[in-house]
Amino acid sequence: MMSHTDTDTSSALRPAARVMDLERLGSHFQSRLSFVRSSMRKMMNEQWRIERTRFDLDAEGFGTAIYRIDTASAHYHCVIFSMYLQPEKRSDRVIADQWDVSFVLLAGDVDEQQLADLRRNVPLQEAGRFDARVLVLSRANRSLRNFERFLGALAEGCQPDPRQLAEVGYLYRTTAVYGNGKFGIADFSCLQGNADFTQPFSAQMFTVYLLRHFSIEQIEHMARARNPQRAVGLDIELQRYLGVGNSTGLGMAPFLINHPQLVDKWVCARETALARFFAQPAYLPRLHRFQALLQRARQHLQQTSTEDQRQSGIDRQTLADLDQLSQWFAGQPVSADLWSRLQDWAELNTGLGCQELLVSLLLELYPEQVDPLAEQMSVNEGFRLNAEMPLDALCTLIETRYRWALDYDLKGAEANHFFWYRSAEKEEPRLGERALEPGAEKEMQLGIAHNIQRCHRALLAYREQHPQQLTAHFLLAQPSFKGTVCRLQGMARCAFGEIRANLMDRNMLPIHLLRCKLAFFGAGKFDPKSSRWVRITLFQGAPLVSEIDQPFADDWNFAVMPPLATAAGEH
Repeated sequence: MMSHTDTDTSSALRPAARVMDLERLGSHFQSRLSFVRSSMRKMMNEQWRIERTRFDLDAEGFGTAIYRIDTASAHYHCVIFSMYLQPEKRSDRVIADQWDVSFVLLAGDVDEQQLADLRRNVPLQEAGRFDARVLVLSRANRSLRNFERFLGALAEGCQPDPRQLAEVGYLYRTTAVYGNGKFGIADFSCLQGNADFTQPFSAQMFTVYLLRHFSIEQIEHMARARNPQRAVGLDIELQRYLGVGNSTGLGMAPFLINHPQLVDKWVCARETALARFFAQPAYLPRLHRFQALLQRARQHLQQTSTEDQRQSGIDRQTLADLDQLSQWFAGQPVSADLWSRLQDWAELNTGLGCQELLVSLLLELYPEQVDPLAEQMSVNEGFRLNAEMPLDALCTLIETRYRWALDYDLKGAEANHFFWYRSAEKEEPRLGERALEPGAEKEMQLGIAHNIQRCHRALLAYREQHPQQLTAHFLLAQPSFKGTVCRLQGMARCAFGEIRANLMDRNMLPIHLLRCKLAFFGAGKFDPKSSRWVRITLFQGAPLVSEIDQPFADDWNFAVMPPLATAAGEH
């Protein structure tokens, strides 16, 4: 297993203080290491077979669809239920209880008895009952802006305006994609020996990809039913440009804090890939490739729209920075140190958005160095207590590895403004204001810096009275610190697992946590609706199911709008 301590590039990795800065993490973009990219590579390279086995939809698109998936080692089924949804019931919030479609990915076959059971339970989502054959449980709503426009155009024999997909890149938007043991479905441990879905969130991402495929087949079916004589299928370029939306909020934010060893693997893989890149020579074909990618990313960002003022300002600044970077790069002589000079220039002259977009683009240039790292982004998590560690060693561990946490001033009200808690109704994380809302006594332990400081103070006081004792003695006297000590010891070899931020500070923006995780998923078109929830697009530009057995270039990130000619119905 790769770690940042045993690679030949470890000395070239960017420092954790820079990499794990919360604002920088919140500036990430999708990359070759994102889970949608690695999932697509696996599916395309292994030539998975996806076959529609049932499509019992009426003229309005309501009914049941089933897809069979055959891999080299197993087979699965995706079962989708499409139902009428009253407009007043349509909501992206987690408190919703009805959706346009609900669906599952499950291992093995589906007989009629199980199908009837799924039909009763899948539309209920959290309120349903499931077994461990179900790998993923999800639901989605139609895009009100796009679905009817697309349907109307196709029914009249025309192609939709691609500018509609540049504005909103999907027909369906998921509001939750459950895996990992929720509501009785298969725990992640069930997938450890599964050759198809060993990487984090790979089963969830594949299921979202199947929803994209269904959305195309459903809307074409509905167009033919509405106008059999004139209806046309969706242009192939528009099909590729079509993604799947996602609306997500605070529910996913604590994941990054609660799984620091996994986060360390993700970030370490990304930083190792970057270090491997800088070890490669700069020569003309790669330079030309970089300039093409730079132009495509710039165009993609131009076609990303958001009403959020903060994000809109960041996007404008990133575009301006990209223009400057492109001009600078065009005037540089080709030399062995060109890539490192590029990074140095960006660090001095551009904002975090441009800097982290640059990382994503650079990782595209040497796929043979980067892609193998995507197989090393999983870990068997767990903290083991070393009860025999001397108190001096434990103090040293805190004061060296967690100096960043000790340096925060956490005494004032501003530093303790927020508290995290879990909703009793939906069991979802929420963020409260300590001075205004009740429930702080039940807060989730996500204030890592606060916990470290409290543990350090208690440890120093105990060591002063008992200098020769061990960690075990300290925890017998102060058992409330066991979790913190286990985390300290378990993270001793992890450079990148801890986010360098006070997550209770008044100026903390949860949207940074959301974007970081979503970028690792492979999200694009970030459209924040507040500092606490965001809409994104997945799989925009990805190959289609019909293209699985065709040559695969794996060059589809930062998708750009197809030519407007497709809107005229040209075929």
